Amino acid sequence: MEKKALIIVDVQNDFCPGGALAAPEGDKVVPVINKLVDQFDYVLASKDWHPADTVHFQKWPVHCVAGTPGAEFHPDLRTDKIDQVLLKGTGNKDDGYSAFEATNVDLAEWLRAHEVDEVYVTGLTTEYCVKSTALDAVKNGFRTFVIRDAVRPVNPADEEAAYRDMEAAGIQVVTSSDVLQPA
Repeated sequence: MEKKALIIVDVQNDFCPGGALAAPEGDKVVPVINKLVDQFDYVLASKDWHPADTVHFQKWPVHCVAGTPGAEFHPDLRTDKIDQVLLKGTGNKDDGYSAFEATNVDLAEWLRAHEVDEVYVTGLTTEYCVKSTALDAVKNGFRTFVIRDAVRPVNPADEEAAYRDMEAAGIQVVTSSDVLQPA
C-alpha cells in the first residue's frame, strides 16, 4: 500500500505578514494546509532554525533565529498532526533551504523507514525552500507533488520560473482540491 507524506515547509511567523522576511499573503496557506493534514499517513514540518551569527544573514534579513517568536510556527497552523519537526539552517555556514537538509533528522531515511512513496510539499516560500525541498524529494526517488494553493513566494515575480523548474524535474503541481477526499 502506498503511503503519503505531507511536508509543511517553514510556515513560521517570520515568513508570514508582519514577519522579518514575509511572503505576501504567506498566512493564506495556513487554512489550506489545515484542511490537508488529515489526508496523509504522515505530516512533517520544517523550520528554519538559524543561529544569530549565521552567514545566511549576509544574503537575507535576520529571520527565524532559533528560539525566537519569529521562528515559531504560525499560531493558526494545526500542529497536532505533525509527526516530525525538521530543523534546518542550524549551522553558522549553512543556508538550509531544503527540508532534506534538516540537521536533527535525515528526512530521506525517515520517509523510507516509514515506507512513504509520495511526498506532497506545501508552505513557504515557493521559489526557495519549497522548490529546494521538492527537488530534493525527486532526487531521493519520491513521487513528488507541490500543492499550488498551499504555497506562497517571497518574490511573486519569481514564482512561475520556480514552477517551470519543478515541473522540468518531474514534480507535479496540483491544487488542494486534487488532494482532498470527501469526508
